[in-house]
Amino acid sequence: MGRENIEEFSKGYALLKAFAGFWHNNFFYRRVIVVGRENINPDHHVIFAPNHQNALMDALAVLFTHKGQPVFLARADIFKRKSIASILYFLKILPVYRIRDGFNTLKGNDEIFDKTVDVLRHGNGLVILPEGDHAGYRRLRQLKKGICRVAFHADEASGFQMKIKIIPVGLEFTNYQRYRQVLTVVYGKPIEVAEYHELYRKTPEIALNELRNRLTREIKMLMVHIESEEDYEAIDELRILLNGQYSDDVKFPKLFRDRILIDKLNRLKGTNSQLYNKICSLTLRVKQKAKELNTDYLLLNKKKHPAGWLLLGVLGLIATFPLFMYGNIFTLTFLGIPNTQIPKIRDLQFHSSIRYGISLGLALVFTPVFLALSLLIFNPWWLALLIFLALPLSGLFAVNYGLYLKRITGGFRIRKYLKNKNSDYLTLKTNHDELLNLVSNIK
Repeated sequence: MGRENIEEFSKGYALLKAFAGFWHNNFFYRRVIVVGRENINPDHHVIFAPNHQNALMDALAVLFTHKGQPVFLARADIFKRKSIASILYFLKILPVYRIRDGFNTLKGNDEIFDKTVDVLRHGNGLVILPEGDHAGYRRLRQLKKGICRVAFHADEASGFQMKIKIIPVGLEFTNYQRYRQVLTVVYGKPIEVAEYHELYRKTPEIALNELRNRLTREIKMLMVHIESEEDYEAIDELRILLNGQYSDDVKFPKLFRDRILIDKLNRLKGTNSQLYNKICSLTLRVKQKAKELNTDYLLLNKKKHPAGWLLLGVLGLIATFPLFMYGNIFTLTFLGIPNTQIPKIRDLQFHSSIRYGISLGLALVFTPVFLALSLLIFNPWWLALLIFLALPLSGLFAVNYGLYLKRITGGFRIRKYLKNKNSDYLTLKTNHDELLNLVSNIK
């Protein structure tokens, strides 16, 4: 599989995608929520356009939540080495040249655009990240015109018969860097490029701008978009404080709850700026004080922390400690080793990509090793197989064990604050409850 036949089906790529997708959807993330799959018609010629906040993980979010072998466009400078370029072509990635790569290289885009026509004709689908580069905040930035140029170029090359559609995609990560988070992918209604054909024939530049503006509006409707730069930190924190408990909700995903909250705050800013500013200020105070007291929002939201339940939790932790220790074989191998490389990466948005890439590589290497060791050490074979299969499950249990331990210790900590009538905690609780009350009364 190379650049010249990148649009063709690859059995090797299909096998790799199946394993990598299973690892991505079931181990790296604790839950992947997909909305709008019905908007993807496999018989259509489509370009996927997701927002770009989390480096490689944005592209993988699209790849692993729908069938097929789509082709991606990426910056050309990573293709300089032939060995790396061969791997990237196998992974169905094509280069796009930018002015910063040298003005003379731009003519190479003509060949790439021609290849995208082959890809779209073949029905693979293209994935283009229209913001160009990633940024670690929840806001859609100015889209580049490249995705619109590709769409019009491909349609024009087919005599406007291909009827290309652009599918806007909204991505949301509960946390950009950590393991076992929740990823939400929302596929929007397809945008018919044909709607702009007449305008494109008359004034191409205006058609490009019109299509880009339409795509911008559509993507914003599918993602968490915080327009305010001044109050970004407060609004971003408030949606975690209020909606964090709904992260795993499949029926009404947290992304949509966040959007409703942000819309309410935007309206409030225009009608009652004093109350809006108070909510933002109170949110930041709660955030700071909760951090100082090592208290999370789920614990703050609980009205009581009964000693009996906490003691039962401790007993449960003691009883399951052996399983936790066994699970650490999995967590230390596949989650611990990648963490050793993170301090070397300055760009925070690449941390998740590095963690995923290394953990996947380790899984490809050590999964057969662990299976072989199980079969060699344990008899009969079915017992060895059960022990092998129990390893990843116990690993996930070990991750949850650590989280539950934090909750139990946090519960005891709050009981201590209440017993000692800790003034900082009492202030935090008062501010927290006042904030919930203020937000609940926003119309």
